[in-house]
This record gives sequence, structure tokens and C-alpha cells, in this order.
Amino acid sequence: MIRFSPGPQAEPQRGSLLLSEPFLEDPYFGRKAVLICEISERGTFGFVLNNFVDVDLHALAQEIPEGFGRVSVGGPVNVSTLYYLHRLSDLEGAVHVMDDLYMGGDFNALVERLQQHPVGVEDIRFFVGYAGWSENQLEDEIKSRSWFVTDADPASVMDTTVDGDDYWKQRIAAMGEDYSHIANAPVDPSLN
Repeated sequence: MIRFSPGPQAEPQRGSLLLSEPFLEDPYFGRKAVLICEISERGTFGFVLNNFVDVDLHALAQEIPEGFGRVSVGGPVNVSTLYYLHRLSDLEGAVHVMDDLYMGGDFNALVERLQQHPVGVEDIRFFVGYAGWSENQLEDEIKSRSWFVTDADPASVMDTTVDGDDYWKQRIAAMGEDYSHIANAPVDPSLN
């Protein structure tokens, strides 16, 4: 018998990647990849990586130069706020998420850097909103087999060229041969 839902897994950590189980029916998290950026006694915080919105970043923050990267919907919480992940280790106030990857920091210093120095789109990405779970909520969802927990790497996190189901499928397939059938599962299992 082929199993389509996640089995018991390691605890998520800062820098872990959550991949939804293939048949999760949720408008924000169905076939989504979420980077965990913070875990504390208050809960868990992260960004959906493969849900882009067709909006010009410059229209959201006029200080940022035009034509600078795609904007992702990071999750359903606080969607009126702009967040960012980056590879700028010297940005004051930035929080280290994982090897060569940081979150936030001094926005004015970031804007100045984007205006004066070349920073590639592979070095920074922007999100409106975030994904959040209260204390123990994510752990309960993992126990109920809603999420796979795997390692993330900065290059795939910062890649905005692949989105939607394609990104989710790539990340599931990267988990190994045992997961290839899940990556290829149809959205509607009755179509299989």
C-alpha cells in the first residue's frame, strides 16, 4: 500500500521546511512550502515560499527601486505588513534563520543598500503576511500528519523562479526516492 501522508518526523526547528501533505484542502497551505523562521514558547512563525502575488513591490514600498523581485504571500497573518528574507549578514537588526539566511533588520539601511549597491534578486525576497501557529499548534498538526518536516537550503528558499505546485513537488521529490509518488500525486485523489 502506498502511503500519501507524512509519517512520524523530527521536531521542526528554525530553518526547517514544512511541506503540506498532498491532499490538504486549505487555501493558504494546500501544496505549500513554509520556511520556519522562529520557534518560541509563544508559537511558531514562518513564510510560505511558493505563493506569489501579482503586485509590484515598488507599489507596496515606494522606497524600494522598481522591478526588484517578486512578492510572496507569506501567510494569512498580518497581510498589510512587508517582511523580507535576505543573505545580507551585516544588515543591522537582522535575525539569523539558517546558514547564509537572515530575516528582517533595519528597513532604512536595507532601502539605502538597494538604492546604492547592487543586490541581486537571489539575495533578498519580500513577503506580505506570515504564517503563524500558537504554542503547540504546529506540533499537533505534524502529529496529525498534515506536514512533512525536512531541511531547507538557502538557494532553494531564495529561488523565486519556481512557484505553486511545481515548487512543492520539487521540494517533496528532494526528500528522496521514497517520496516521488507523493510529488506526483494528483490534487484530487479520485482522479488517480
